[in-house]
Amino acid sequence: MSTPVETPLDRRAQSLNLALATLAFTISFWAWNLIGPLGVRYASDMELSATAKSVLVAIPILVGSLGRILTGALTDRLGGRIMFPILLLASVPFVFLVALGGHLGNYAILLVAGFFLGIAGTSFAVGIPFVNGWYDKSRRGFATGVFGAGMGGTALSAFFTPRFVEWFGYVTTHAIIAVALVVTAAVCWLFMRDSPRWSPNHDAVVPKLVGAAKLPITWQMGFLYAAAFGGFVAFSTYLPTYLKDVYDFDLAAAGTRTAGFAIAAVVARPIGGVLSDRFGARLITAISCGGAALMAVWMITQPPLEFLAGLNFVLTAVFMGLGSGSVFSWVAKEAPQERVGSITGIVGAAGGLGGFFPPLVMGATYDSVDHSYTIGLVLLVVTAFVAALFTVFGVRARNTEERLST
Repeated sequence: MSTPVETPLDRRAQSLNLALATLAFTISFWAWNLIGPLGVRYASDMELSATAKSVLVAIPILVGSLGRILTGALTDRLGGRIMFPILLLASVPFVFLVALGGHLGNYAILLVAGFFLGIAGTSFAVGIPFVNGWYDKSRRGFATGVFGAGMGGTALSAFFTPRFVEWFGYVTTHAIIAVALVVTAAVCWLFMRDSPRWSPNHDAVVPKLVGAAKLPITWQMGFLYAAAFGGFVAFSTYLPTYLKDVYDFDLAAAGTRTAGFAIAAVVARPIGGVLSDRFGARLITAISCGGAALMAVWMITQPPLEFLAGLNFVLTAVFMGLGSGSVFSWVAKEAPQERVGSITGIVGAAGGLGGFFPPLVMGATYDSVDHSYTIGLVLLVVTAFVAALFTVFGVRARNTEERLST
């Protein structure tokens, strides 16, 4: 259970722990996205079909999504200072297994390794309750937005992973990421501290998750996060393949542009949190989902290179980033503090699963004759538009007593 919010906090400690959590999130997301930037290489080396390629790219998202449910609940009990190093170190063996599978050209090994590499993606459910404990409600939009910028690890992976392979070699690249995970885990263990406002919640995990699942805010925010953050995850993992199929970019060029997409979303996420603190999360989320729907309509027309297509992708990323920040600002303000970890786990899982299915749909519906992803993009338009309507009309504010009694 949480201690009273009046416990004084040291500003330097706040900043340090926010920075460390963001660093851990960034490095873990780089590891989580190791396969996507090299998906074109794997497809070429192993002669994969569009469906097999999309499954390979999407598989890390599965564990990274569902695993957040458990890690969020465990964070309520163990705290972020313990959970971050555990997850970072647990990811290391599977980074090496990815290297082995890719080196041998073995699709089965890559699938298994990618599945368990999803452990790295569960770090999000650790960071949100950890950061929440360090900040007052009035600044949680800012804090969760800054922490959420750690999803820029996908940008680092998209830009640097293909280049590291060129500069240092395939296996060495994965060794570098493994070392980064170990070093970050050590830094977190040595310097990270849980907030003095936090105390362990020793309630049984399953009843705690069931209790969180009964709260309407959990599923409302889960759906919206699936639309906003799920869209970002789907694009950041599948965009190299999309750019190769539609615009015929090579691996490095596609990686550069995917990194630009991710950076735009990363910059927009804390802005979404700050704007939510000022104007309300509902308004910012509605703008995010509506804007993403419009950008998907434009994307269907396959705008020409370089400026118009680039502008389309950047604006798409900005809208998705704003929504990712605003939704968790909403969670931070509305969720009961003692259940933030459990709620975060479920909402984070929903967001990750929102990124798991689109690559599969894109691969299954790709028109290789016209080099078109029209069907998949139409589904994105519909989903984002429904999310915008739900934000405005479907989510009803509930006071603390109502939430706790639900």
